[in-house]
Amino acid sequence: MWVRKRLDFGYADVLYGLTASCRRLDRSRLVCQVRQSWTQAAECLPCLSVRSGFDLLLQVLGLPHGSEVLMSAVTIHDMVRIVHQHGLTPVPLDVDLRTMAPPVEAVERAISPRSRVIVLAHLFGGRAPIDPIIEIARQHRLLVVEDCAQAFAGSQYQGHPLAEVSMFSFGPIKTATALGGAVLHVRDNALLERLQAAHQTWPVQPEGQFRRRLLKYAMLKFLSARIIVRSVVGVYRAAGWDYDRMINGSVRGFPGPDFWRRIRRQPASSLLGLLARRLQTYDFRRVQRRTRSGEFLRQQLAGAVALPGKDCLGRTHWVFPVMAENPQRLVAALLDGGFDATQGQSLCVVPAPTERAGLRALRAEEFLAKVVFLPIYPELPQAAVEKMAAIVRTQAVLDGVLSPPLEQATQPTEENHTAHHGCADGRDQHGGAADVQGLAKLGVHFVGERPSH
Repeated sequence: MWVRKRLDFGYADVLYGLTASCRRLDRSRLVCQVRQSWTQAAECLPCLSVRSGFDLLLQVLGLPHGSEVLMSAVTIHDMVRIVHQHGLTPVPLDVDLRTMAPPVEAVERAISPRSRVIVLAHLFGGRAPIDPIIEIARQHRLLVVEDCAQAFAGSQYQGHPLAEVSMFSFGPIKTATALGGAVLHVRDNALLERLQAAHQTWPVQPEGQFRRRLLKYAMLKFLSARIIVRSVVGVYRAAGWDYDRMINGSVRGFPGPDFWRRIRRQPASSLLGLLARRLQTYDFRRVQRRTRSGEFLRQQLAGAVALPGKDCLGRTHWVFPVMAENPQRLVAALLDGGFDATQGQSLCVVPAPTERAGLRALRAEEFLAKVVFLPIYPELPQAAVEKMAAIVRTQAVLDGVLSPPLEQATQPTEENHTAHHGCADGRDQHGGAADVQGLAKLGVHFVGERPSH
């Protein structure tokens, strides 16, 4: 059985983290070591996770209640949850399934007098072409945040130079994982200083908690051996249990009821140390081999099924999505053939606000309803890739029709034609301005400051 995802770390990394957790470490030195892996080291802030960094950012911005955060419609549940927690309104930006970028017209339609922030996600190990979106965002004085959690590729890409914040993840299933940790690349000095000051007020993650995490994922890595996975899947299928839900639950970043307390922490010193080690010593030839395997699989499936993200930039194939007419049947066929595929239960579509129902992300909903993620990683031999591709092609034919070409993907049937030319409270249509150097052009203010509008 080829498991859906190989955890991208070695047992030597676990040993390093366990040893570091038992020593007294200089946190400021470790932070510097993490930053040194970025070209603009002084602009980086290491955090516990992207969730933590995003929560910290919204805390520091202190946007007026009800302000809108425009978001790429395909994301994870917790990002939407964090927006709501700060009294803000998430607004979906539907996606072009070929690039997974919001079309320009979707962005223009979504912008309103309450829009303050736009969050653009790069998915599947590729990059969405976002230059035209950033141009529109700057015209409307929106703070641009890049969610690069799935797009880390070393020096190949360290964030868009015109984005105010780019967020990179090193969680358990990510490239070059440190089993936790994130780096925020913040290009506005005033904003970075505010983030650093607020971050220092958070408690530090207990070393014992990170030790337990290291041991948990060392065990999961051991259990991901092919012969063991085959046995576990067999037991779950025979008993009628949901193996997919079990696996997705086991790798959740912050399980349990104490979500806010758990994310609002600075990373443990041992996590900082392991993150610095991974950034400094990671063998990026693994990413190159994964990219070659993904491109080979892409060639094998071209014309047979729809391949979302096929026109992404810099594809490294962190995951490999296909769209199937009957995704459950495809997953079952792949399991029978020895491939652990999944529909990806951690993803969601950002719901449209009730009063802006015309912004419902129909393309994103179609994607989530039909997507199946195929296993792809350096250890997967070419013969296995060919076999997996043959199963996918055969299943597409057996389902009676091929998945529709992405160019003919579902078009939105509802439109929000409400014009926004001004506000009753005297604001201009792009929002207020902040009295903070470097952010004034964005209409963003901070907690404790009097907004100019």
